Order: sequence, then C-alpha cells, then structure tokens
Amino acid sequence: MNESQPFIHKLKQRLSQPLPGLDAQMTMSPSLRGRNPVIPENVRKSAVLVLVYPQNGSLYVPFMRRAEDGRVHSGQISFPGGKWDDTDTDFIDTALREANEEMGIRREEVEVLGQMTELYIPPSNFLVYPTVGFSPRRPDFIPDPKEVADIVEVEIAHLADKNIRGSHRVEVFGGNYITAPGFTVNGDRLIWGATAMMLAEFLEILNDLK
Repeated sequence: MNESQPFIHKLKQRLSQPLPGLDAQMTMSPSLRGRNPVIPENVRKSAVLVLVYPQNGSLYVPFMRRAEDGRVHSGQISFPGGKWDDTDTDFIDTALREANEEMGIRREEVEVLGQMTELYIPPSNFLVYPTVGFSPRRPDFIPDPKEVADIVEVEIAHLADKNIRGSHRVEVFGGNYITAPGFTVNGDRLIWGATAMMLAEFLEILNDLK
C-alpha cells in the first residue's frame, strides 16, 4: 500500500462529515468582505480543485499564479479551476475539467475525496465549489500559458506552519490597496483572498486528522 493511503483514507472520511465551513474561511477573510455578503440572482458558478499528491516523501498541493490578463484576479495565486459549463455533469466535473485545461492534471489520475464549503467571491461574482482530490503521483503539469503564469507547488507541512500567516497590503482590481490576511509560501509567494479562505478550511480539516 502507498504510505500516504492511510492519511488519504482519513481525509476522505473527514470530508464526508460536517465541515468547518464559514468559521474557518473567515479566519483569512479581508475585513471589508463581511461575513455574509448578499449573493445575487445572476451569480456565476465555478469550481476549483484542491489536489494532494506525494513528492519526495511529503504531500503537496499545487497552486497556479494567474496570468497578467487585466481581469479581476489577474496575477493572483489560486487553486486551478474555473466557471461551470453546460456540458459539466456537476461541480466535481467542472473542477477536474478546468484543472486539466489550466494545468494539465489528468482527471483519470485523480481520486475525488470529497468537497468543501462553497464560497462567494463578490469582486468577480463567482460562487465557488471546492473539490478535494488525490493523485498517487506528482502530475505532469502542462500549464496553459494564456491562463497560468507559473505553477506553485507547496508542501502541506509548510502550509500548516502558523508562521506563514500574516497581514499584508495588497493591490486589488482598479489599482486600490487593502490590508488582508494571507499565507506567504515558498519564501515570497502570497496567497490571499478567496483562495486563502478556502485554504483555511482545508487546513482546519487536516488539523482534525491529528
């Protein structure tokens, strides 16, 4: 048996139980966001993939730095993912399709473990549904240069380090600046905003496995 399988089995079981949800997400929320923003009727649906995989004896999660394309989340670090399409059977299907299109992650190599709590993102009007998956080996990443500037692989043990959490002055769409909590990973990469909020719930779930 792969040495990571007992951990993955526990993670899958935990994802089938009540989730930490909004309380965990809010620990990394910018203060101006508010706890319960109004979700409009014309909200756009999307999904992301939180993928766990082994590398050099440790477990990792891949993120992507979005291409500088002038959009709301341009240049930010995020999980792979995108908007729901009429051809998708569900939001898991959306997450797997988008992860393949953006980063070359092959869906047939991903074991779906479960889903986390959906999160509304006011600046882009997206309601995001996160899927958690496991790959028994490191994916052969093939980033789409139109959407992905580079891939950021982060060890889970590093993400769990409380010292990487802090408050940062960040630039938002339109050239304005706000102060927001974030994770500084791999030395100088900042994960903040909705991705940090989803990551906070994921880390709370992992913490429950100890």
